[in-house]
Amino acid sequence: MSKLKNKVAVITGGNSGIGFGIAEAFRNEGAVGTITGRNKATLDRSVNALGNAFIGIEGDVTNIDDLENVFRKTADQFGKIDILVVNAGGIVDGVPMADIDNVTEENYDRYMNLNLKSAYFTVQKSLPHLNDGASIILIGSSAAHRAAPGMAIYAAAKAAIISLAKGLSLDLLPRKIRVNALSPGSIDTPVFEKIVPQQQLEQVKQLWIDITPVGRQGLPSDIGNAAVFLASDDSAFIVGTEILSDGGMTNISLMK
Repeated sequence: MSKLKNKVAVITGGNSGIGFGIAEAFRNEGAVGTITGRNKATLDRSVNALGNAFIGIEGDVTNIDDLENVFRKTADQFGKIDILVVNAGGIVDGVPMADIDNVTEENYDRYMNLNLKSAYFTVQKSLPHLNDGASIILIGSSAAHRAAPGMAIYAAAKAAIISLAKGLSLDLLPRKIRVNALSPGSIDTPVFEKIVPQQQLEQVKQLWIDITPVGRQGLPSDIGNAAVFLASDDSAFIVGTEILSDGGMTNISLMK
């Protein structure tokens, strides 16, 4: 398995959940590089689990200095960067999703900073270190395509991510850098435990399964395999687009 042999990748938020699933898939295909996260203990465990194919660099993607540090250290360690996965995002710790009557300006800004602004500047700060011909993968969400209670801000940010894949691809065409979005559906990760009471966890997961045509939640490895495709030469003619990896939830109706 060597679709990414000799490739160097940076995966933000690669220390858990979907990001770690992507890092595992990349390692299995021969890539090395960096995973980032805010928790050193989690980073260390993830680096060990990856067999030291990846180094871990602490950092907050909403902090420009931290972003510059990640790319500088990666380039110093590996000499180049071929793949960037802009994965960090999601739920803001301590700030539950809510409907418009219950969102403060501060909460709005924190969600947009984490899920949109940080993605834009992650790409920008990578550019001095990114090889021409590199692949950039922006992690979107099927939430961008369908409304759900309390998720308007998050969904809007992810819809903007999908648009960014188009605009940034155009900006980076002279360097032959491809930018695409990869949008997961409901993926079985620890994030559910952050937002759902333990006694309701299995019930909520089943609700997602019930609206997913393939009849199961996705796994981080499902997103990892799709990311390998977008990172590899197999997708050389794919640019500025979105791949939905959501078990058919967005485009197939189960209504009878």
